[in-house]
Amino acid sequence: MSPWKRVVIKVGSNLLAPDGRALKKENLLRIASLITRLRAQGREIILVSSGAVAAGRARLRQEPNVQSSMAGKQALAAIGQAQLMAAWAPFFDMPCAQVLLTHDDLSNRRRFVNAQNTLRALLDLGSLPIINENDSVAVEELKLGDNDNLAAHVAVLAEADLLVILTDIDALYDADPRVVPGARRIAEVTAITPEIMALAGGSGSSVGTGGMRTKLEAASKAAARGIATILCHGADEQALSALVEGANPGTWFHPATSRISARAHWLRHGLPSQGRVFIDAGAERALSAQGASLLAVGVAAVDGQFRAGDCVDILVRSDAGERLLARGLVQYDAGDLRRIAGLNSVQIERTLGESTPAEVVHRDDLVLA
Repeated sequence: MSPWKRVVIKVGSNLLAPDGRALKKENLLRIASLITRLRAQGREIILVSSGAVAAGRARLRQEPNVQSSMAGKQALAAIGQAQLMAAWAPFFDMPCAQVLLTHDDLSNRRRFVNAQNTLRALLDLGSLPIINENDSVAVEELKLGDNDNLAAHVAVLAEADLLVILTDIDALYDADPRVVPGARRIAEVTAITPEIMALAGGSGSSVGTGGMRTKLEAASKAAARGIATILCHGADEQALSALVEGANPGTWFHPATSRISARAHWLRHGLPSQGRVFIDAGAERALSAQGASLLAVGVAAVDGQFRAGDCVDILVRSDAGERLLARGLVQYDAGDLRRIAGLNSVQIERTLGESTPAEVVHRDDLVLA
């Protein structure tokens, strides 16, 4: 597999609660061991964990085939989410952080940036973010729908290098291996074509909402942003050990482009500019030669009205005129940025009187023109 540092690992309900009655601690332990070994290699891990509804059913001793209303499922998720976190935490010697996301958190730019900053801070603190959809408050028409696609969104949100989908099947096959004994494993997929999508069946679990189709959809979303995906069996010790060794134990989905170029394309062409930020020569050198973030001390002037999370053009003024240097997602409203332009971090805190982001535009959210 290609080199990678930051990974999003998605674990489905069919692994965590295969019978729908209780969380299977043996499988949680296997996956926790995988995460611990990967972190020992210096990798950054974000876990997207299903199982809240199943855990809620188990806590209430409710049979998995009992039909529940939308409100009933949301109540089960609220009860089960606490059980799910309590089940994961004892397996780690690091702090676990619960993060619940909704569709709005990912589609709204300001909330997207806020969630992105939170994940960065959690990783910087050495914690393990454990993410699930906020089923307790999400309405049906705004639900992400399944944790496979949620994991792909999180991989984009976190600017991950790799998405790992752990499931109860060891790879993508040219037919359903549970039905067709001679089905052949597909080790690599260079592009998710209609022919590849046609191989997907329905959900293989009565507990989760995802099936092979949602896994292919997730891999496609990740690939479009330059993120590779691997699909493999989450209860197979050999498969998990292969992941630690950098081998492909299942199906490897190639990214459409590199992660950086996909991000660069989105920032360059996918977002309209809401304003302009002019920087001094020192900031120009830091951005161009050092790949640094843009700090307020390097801001010379601000033009336009924009809000935190908007895309802005970053320009340099010279005798030859104005030159576009970069574009990026700004972390301050225009009014606040005007107040702190040219100030250092201590002066910023005195001026705004509150805790503020360290960067005006983080290097992960910036692309040179």
